[in-house]
Amino acid sequence: MANGWTTERKAKQAEAIRRWKPWERSTGPTTEEGKAGASQNALKHGLRSAEWLEYRRRFNGLLRECRERLKRA
Repeated sequence: MANGWTTERKAKQAEAIRRWKPWERSTGPTTEEGKAGASQNALKHGLRSAEWLEYRRRFNGLLRECRERLKRA
């Protein structure tokens, strides 16, 4: 109960959520603009930045070429 949620409270909340079924009303973005924006949500920093994503794509392309050449050899 460190966070204030007892076992009974968690069970009651879980049951309420099963009744409400919020996942059935969750649709995500519907416009092209919204979809384009949502597709960039993971690209914020570090290895998920747009720059690193481009490096990964190029690297994966090179790996694919190497595998194809090895198959032909």
